[in-house]
Amino acid sequence: MKSGTSSGACITAVTSGKGGVGKTFVTANLAAALARQGERVLVLDADLGLANLDVVLNLYPKLTLHDVFTGQTRLEDAILPAPGGFSVLLAGSGMIEYSRLTPTVRDQLQEVMQHVRPRFDRVLLDTGAGISDVVLYTVSLADEVLIVATPEPTSLTDAYATIKVLATTQPRRLIRLLVNQVQRPGEARAIRKQLQLVVDRYVNANLDQPVMIELLGEVPFDVSVRESVLKRELLIAHAPGSPAAVGIAAAASKHIAG
Repeated sequence: MKSGTSSGACITAVTSGKGGVGKTFVTANLAAALARQGERVLVLDADLGLANLDVVLNLYPKLTLHDVFTGQTRLEDAILPAPGGFSVLLAGSGMIEYSRLTPTVRDQLQEVMQHVRPRFDRVLLDTGAGISDVVLYTVSLADEVLIVATPEPTSLTDAYATIKVLATTQPRRLIRLLVNQVQRPGEARAIRKQLQLVVDRYVNANLDQPVMIELLGEVPFDVSVRESVLKRELLIAHAPGSPAAVGIAAAASKHIAG
């Protein structure tokens, strides 16, 4: 995967077909792992209506993306240091005006991307779940897409639906996959293969160029994850030697090398 381009950061949209798969947890810890490898990283909370990155990081921001959008503060002042050595731009939670993709929201998001790209090596967009207009537009601003899924059938069905929509509307031809909460080593490889077979059959048959799913990594089911979430600590800091933390660190290494 490329690092920052000549014009600035590589922007990765981290998304999922459904909620509850650990997308924000993965994003925050992936950012910390990338920062440990020397990257200048920004996580932008792009779940504009149901933001919860602040909860995961135990931050109580006075300034958010909402304040930037409404002209109450400068973008530079809303970018905060986070535990883990990276920066965050948090969104206010429960703001109904950001649940729809209006021309104003579209312009504001695009302007924010233009301003942050030159300042970082990587920007991770923690999008909302699903395939709403706001989520799809946010993803369209990224250089690449990382889908977080779990082995549960509902998660895989929704991951497939997301891949199909991205392939036919943007169009995306490379989708990265990280499988969270795996029960046994190698399970993620089997899931990637299964998803690729379904995409080949029902999506690629109608495309000029096929969509390829690349496995970025797998994160084992790990009791340390729940402990770190309850303590509002990054797993990378709370239990750096735990299986899940090791899995995330491995994904970060592949993220840079790929």
